Amino acid sequence: MRVLLVEDEVNLANSVVALLVENGLEVIHKDHGTAGYDVALHEKFDAIILDIMLPGMNGYAICAKLRAGGVTTPILMLTAKDGEYDEAEALDTGADDFLRKPFSAVVLVARVQALLRRRQGVRAGLLTVGDLTLDPVEHRCRRGDVAVDLTPREFALLEFLLAANGAAVTKQEVVDHVWGQDFDGDLNIVEVYVGYLRKKVDRPFGRNTVETVRGIGYRVNTEA
Repeated sequence: MRVLLVEDEVNLANSVVALLVENGLEVIHKDHGTAGYDVALHEKFDAIILDIMLPGMNGYAICAKLRAGGVTTPILMLTAKDGEYDEAEALDTGADDFLRKPFSAVVLVARVQALLRRRQGVRAGLLTVGDLTLDPVEHRCRRGDVAVDLTPREFALLEFLLAANGAAVTKQEVVDHVWGQDFDGDLNIVEVYVGYLRKKVDRPFGRNTVETVRGIGYRVNTEA
């Protein structure tokens, strides 16, 4: 497994590289945002660990440009910032996970391994509700004949809701399946991303596919 680390703090970068190598991973390290973006765009990696505060180009911009360029490699963002809005901003640019500094070696390795497992996972079969179609293999979403552009996190959330086939799921269940069981942020991040989904797959089409179940969580309206 090949991992790209984009981190400008020398001591932290050296520690992370050594840690990942000890766990059997090949690590390429870049300490500048522009250099990290270039190598991520032109070479293949199984996961990317991306700091937000970087010289040249910050992590938000790198992640957004990679996703816009068709790069679907799982991205774990590192930041010294705190708060759910910083987290939401990081994930909305297309990141798959978020880890605040300082973090433990155990947690970092667990997060990276979780991303690698999802990367290797085999998913097959279209998921559909009415004229909404999700293709997990091709990573495409459509509402009728209209393509819907989703970030990786939005896609994973919609995939989990559709796979539940109308059953109500709790915020904790969503977080465990979409963000990973090591996620230690605010569960209200689910509410934020449900809002993002509704703006993309429901409201423009006059639909109500993603429903709130009071006191429980969310479900897909299979009759929508």
